[in-house]
Amino acid sequence: MTGNEVSDQPTDGTRWMRFLWLVYLGSLLFQPAFNPTAGLFDWAVVVGLIVIFLPLYFASFHPADDRRLLLLVAAMAALGVAGSLLNSGASVFLIYAAAAAAYLAPVKRAVLVIAALVALVGIILIISPTPMPWRLFAHAPAFVFTIVIGAASIFDAERDRADRRLRRADEEIERLATLAERERIARDLHDLLGHTLSVIVVKSELAARLAELEPARAAGEMRDVERIGREALSEVRAAVAGYRAQGLRGEVESARRALDAAGVETTVETELPALPVAIESALAFALRESVTNVVRHAAAHRATIRLGIEESHIVLEVTDDGHGGSAAEGSGLTGMRERITALGGSVVRDRASGTRLRVALPFEAAGPLRPTASESVSQT
Repeated sequence: MTGNEVSDQPTDGTRWMRFLWLVYLGSLLFQPAFNPTAGLFDWAVVVGLIVIFLPLYFASFHPADDRRLLLLVAAMAALGVAGSLLNSGASVFLIYAAAAAAYLAPVKRAVLVIAALVALVGIILIISPTPMPWRLFAHAPAFVFTIVIGAASIFDAERDRADRRLRRADEEIERLATLAERERIARDLHDLLGHTLSVIVVKSELAARLAELEPARAAGEMRDVERIGREALSEVRAAVAGYRAQGLRGEVESARRALDAAGVETTVETELPALPVAIESALAFALRESVTNVVRHAAAHRATIRLGIEESHIVLEVTDDGHGGSAAEGSGLTGMRERITALGGSVVRDRASGTRLRVALPFEAAGPLRPTASESVSQT
């Protein structure tokens, strides 16, 4: 990442934790609270340090680029060094600086900056006016936590970057697949209708010229136009039905690619009949949401997608060997459940061991069943 690029910052639901971390500013209160000689000046120092620090801290949430983030880290570190001459708790600012520095890129730069911050804590330990052994009690935790928090934040930053890359790759795959599908549809419709419409135009022009001279022949040409038009309409309807059938199959392929990109070994077992549009759309949405949850939250190594018919229902099952647990449903799962329920179906989520999501919809064929050969495919 260059100095002109925006630094990666957390985008998930843990961002609010940054506000909770402000509780550690309470370390600034220890010295004036437990020093019997502390006066109004000592409390004013606490307020002043906090007032200067907070704008720097909040600005580090959304830096314009790495250069700006580095300046903010340096400012927090300088505040910690200078402030420690007046209040031993000011060394906590270097811990906040280490957490922000972890989002510098590349990782080598973040490591070097955090190492420099650790060295600054060592300098504070030397120059602090706080007498021994209280000096060790005041600054040793900052030395340890600058290392620990810095290392943990680097891990979080790398995870966020990987998640961003995965989302961008998924979006690019989806964009390219959509573009390819549009081109295919345009090509098929051109091949399907180009010649037919040309014939209709020619016969219509001929019928118009023959209308007065040879009415019987003109009527015959118009009957041919009607017949060709009906045949074209049937062909278009068949083509549209084919595109609809490709929708869910395309979603299965997209899901397989997304799981493969996430390093999840995937098994796909499908038996796809002709489906009503509403059912196919609901299943495609359910599959997309299920796979998104596996990729983003499950930390799974293996996953299985099964799609088939059980008695009078068409069933979609997505299972993985990830975290499982009892986390509440998000808006995506809630929307899926509402959509499936509106069609008379059911959604069951079992997270006792990994996650198993089962969607069942009552099935009424929109045409003759055309099951494809079942497949079992493993990818790593």
